[in-house]
Amino acid sequence: MDSLTQIVLGAAMGEAVLGKKVGNKAMLYGAIAGTIPDLDVITRYFLDTVTATEWHRGVSHSIFFSIVCAPIFGWLAWKINKRESATWNEWSWLMFWGLFTHPLLDAFTTWGTQLFWPFKTRLAFQSVFVIDPLYTVPFIIFLILAMFQNRTSVKRRKYVKLGLLVSTSYLVLTLVLKGIAFQKFENALEEQGISYNEMNTRPAPLNTVLWMANIDTEDAYLMGDYSFFDTQPISFISYPKNHELLGKWSGNDKIERLVKITEGWYTITENDGQLYFNDLRFGLISLDNNETQFAFSYKLVPNGDDLILEERPKFKRDAKRLMVALWQRIWGN
Repeated sequence: MDSLTQIVLGAAMGEAVLGKKVGNKAMLYGAIAGTIPDLDVITRYFLDTVTATEWHRGVSHSIFFSIVCAPIFGWLAWKINKRESATWNEWSWLMFWGLFTHPLLDAFTTWGTQLFWPFKTRLAFQSVFVIDPLYTVPFIIFLILAMFQNRTSVKRRKYVKLGLLVSTSYLVLTLVLKGIAFQKFENALEEQGISYNEMNTRPAPLNTVLWMANIDTEDAYLMGDYSFFDTQPISFISYPKNHELLGKWSGNDKIERLVKITEGWYTITENDGQLYFNDLRFGLISLDNNETQFAFSYKLVPNGDDLILEERPKFKRDAKRLMVALWQRIWGN
């Protein structure tokens, strides 16, 4: 999830664990703990694109990291706040929950997380977009209300518990909505006589009303969308896999690693003789039916016997275009 959401969740966990003893400091250190796992983004500054992508939401988002690092960060917090009555163990417990709930929340997103690192399994429920106001905003409101209460106030703990309850209930609801959307896509494919190997569903950006689907067929991937306000049948657009365009590069180490990262959901496109590797898990960069560029696409640049992979940049104009189309599409076709 986005940084603000992780800060809010971490602060709430800090308050739940140690707020009665140290007051708002519990929120502060919980927020810090909730931010730490995402520091893995700095790897992009000194690692190649593929390696940095592999590291993202890897070891720092694991149970292992939470268990090993919680006592270390807990000791630092304890040394800094020796005037407080909280013990090293209590600060460590706060840090653990701040660190651990971060990847737990990320597991609900499309990218997922390697919660069980060093095992390679990536846990991804794909029921929440990386930014979801319906999860974050109510949580922030309850947390702010709690901040202005005395540390021993019953209301303070009540507000934090309500924030955790409402946000967690919403996550459960997204799984239910995902199941309903999946059934809608499945029915549409059956009605249209389309046979397929596998289907992947996820929410569109910023909401859980509009859902997207990737469908794996023999030679192409189909992509479709469904809003709970739709009145027209679901339609699908076909995108050729074009895996054969990789040619000799299909056995390249970076390509093989990228295929694993995408879990096989990728297409290859060619533009003016230039090859691009497209990650289908995050869909197209806009909702326009004529759109051909994917949200995550990598330019394949030959470098002797090897390849350099360059992630295609994203621009503010693309985000604005997406937001306009998204708002219109959510309300039905």
